This record gives sequence, structure tokens and C-alpha cells, in this order.
Amino acid sequence: MACGASGDRIIQIIMEKTKNNYEQKKQRHEAVKKKEHAQVQRAKVRKSIAHFTLWVLILIVVGYGIFLLAQTAGPDSEDFSVAYEIQGRDHIVDGATHPEYNSNPPSSGWHYASPVRGGFYNELLPDERVIHNLEHGDIWIAYRSDINGEAKEILESFAGQYIVVSPRSLNDGDISLVAWGRVDTFNIENGIIDEGRIKDFIKRYDNRGPEKVRGIQRGHSGF
Repeated sequence: MACGASGDRIIQIIMEKTKNNYEQKKQRHEAVKKKEHAQVQRAKVRKSIAHFTLWVLILIVVGYGIFLLAQTAGPDSEDFSVAYEIQGRDHIVDGATHPEYNSNPPSSGWHYASPVRGGFYNELLPDERVIHNLEHGDIWIAYRSDINGEAKEILESFAGQYIVVSPRSLNDGDISLVAWGRVDTFNIENGIIDEGRIKDFIKRYDNRGPEKVRGIQRGHSGF
């Protein structure tokens, strides 16, 4: 009897040990599977983030490219401006006399030491002061003060940090577009301003002055 009981106990111990080994192996297998699943999920998340980031970068590059194309798009119409010989860049004191300018409005030559602030004006400005703006590459839109209020509002929409819009009684036409060494003068036809002509002049001649100060000059408010 003793031998039989002892044999049964040994068999029971072996079975329990076998069962424990099986449970341990099962647990280890499940742990490995969980780890592998977690790794797969992390890989999927990283892949998704990488794809998302790539698409964002593509959209940024494409958007920036479109922006650059829009900024660098050339003028659409004929250039009606006249080129004038540059008369120098000499500074003179306010109110000082000087030789006659070779264009109307003047587009280069003798000018005061301080430019005007960019923007729209209802009052006359000294030619000699605005010429300094032209030297910096700014655009001057000079208009006859007797043009209608709607026309003035349209011209005011072009005013900015690098664009001076002001009345000028000595103009040869209703509107004169002026840059360094360039002038385009025209009249308002049938009460309509050729806005495209103004935009194209700005595209062609903005920031073409000999003195490069954009980004460092003070007191201008930008185009």
C-alpha cells in the first residue's frame, strides 16, 4: 500500500509540474505576442505620423511655390512708362534751388535728406522729398487734386509703406506713376482708372532704386 501511495504522489507531482511548465510557457508566449503586437502598433503609428508629416511638408512646399509664383508673376500689360536719364542723387537742404528736372514729375536728381512716410496724402508734398523715396525704390503715384472722390479712393488702396500717393498740381495728366528713372502719365477715361496699368507699373519698378534700404529703413509703413 505504501508503495502504491508513494507512486501516486510522484505521478501527481509530475503532472502538477508539467501543468505549471505549460502555464509558464503559455504566459511567456502570450507576453511575447503582446510585445510583438505592441511593436506592430507602434510601427503603424510611426508610419502614419511619417505619412502625415510628408503630406504636410508637400502641402507647405506646394503652397509656398504657388505663393512665389504669384509674387514673381510678371506684368500683364504693355509698359507705357518713359525712361529718363538719371540726374544724380545729390542731397540738398530743404528749400534750396537746383537745376531743372528732366521729367514731370521728377524721377531722379536733387532731393532733400529725409523721405516722406509711405501712404496716402491729401496735401501737396515737395517733389524734392518724394524723390528720396524713389531713390529707396519706392513708387510715387501723383494725382491731380481735382479728380473725383471715387478715383481718389482707388488710388488710396495702393498706398502703403513703399508707395506714396499724393496730389500734385503740376502733373501733365490726371495720374502719374513714378519710379526711379521712370514715369507713366495718363488720364482717367470715362471716369474709370486703369488699375491694371498701376499694378503692372508697381510690379515692374517697385524696389528698383539705387539705394537698397528695405528691411532697415524706419518710418515707412510696406507694400
